[in-house]
Amino acid sequence: MNKRRNRVLVGVIVVFALIALGACGYLVYKTISSNISAEEYNNVASSFAPQIEETEDPKVTRPENVDTEKAENPVNVAELSETNSDIYAWIYIPDTNVNYPVAQSADEDNFYLDHDMYKNYSFPGTIYSQACNSLNWTDRVTVLYGHNMLNGSMFATLHNFGDTDFFNEHPYFYIYTKDRKLTYEIVTAFDYDSRHIMNSFDFKDDKVFQDWIDQAKNPRSLNANVRDSVALDLNSKFVVLSTCLNYGDGRYLVQGVLVKDERTE
Repeated sequence: MNKRRNRVLVGVIVVFALIALGACGYLVYKTISSNISAEEYNNVASSFAPQIEETEDPKVTRPENVDTEKAENPVNVAELSETNSDIYAWIYIPDTNVNYPVAQSADEDNFYLDHDMYKNYSFPGTIYSQACNSLNWTDRVTVLYGHNMLNGSMFATLHNFGDTDFFNEHPYFYIYTKDRKLTYEIVTAFDYDSRHIMNSFDFKDDKVFQDWIDQAKNPRSLNANVRDSVALDLNSKFVVLSTCLNYGDGRYLVQGVLVKDERTE
């Protein structure tokens, strides 16, 4: 009886060990295949955008006063939109890997969490916003989401802004649309909790938005960099770049405020 019981016990242990081994193998496969997919996606995405170089400090203008002189647009967003009508912009951050199309699905908020720019399943996903944000960048707060990929793709290099020197030396990011170039000055980069920002705050309420401005100037985070020189008020337009932390629950946020809105050729 004891021998039979031991054989059964050994058999159960072997089965569980095989299941665990298979699960580990699957996770390794997913990690490798995901990184390969991300690299391939990077190559495809970058083929749509020439090498973008933004070195000048923009002359600050009020966001509502669009410059009359047209700026150069290095990205053919119209062509991208013909490929996939959900693509409506392009984001570029100097000296990072962020040089990607931006999409929004009208049918499923988190569709691009795991779909590429061609709407094919892809673990790295696409940089995207949700339907709670308009497509014309006029909201007080717009949130863009991207994965924190192990190979440094998508929004992983947002974490570069955790380094004070890098933060100080890289004040701007840029968003291109079919006919506009939007320049954002980075106000702050910090660890945040896991709340859904757009569902948690009614930014149409001036008091709520003022509270958000106050936390942008003084985030409740031990890991925060802040650019004190940026002027903020109730007319400010934020874009919040959101990705996973490198550890634990929550989000890593890089917040920029619109400082220049230019029509493009």
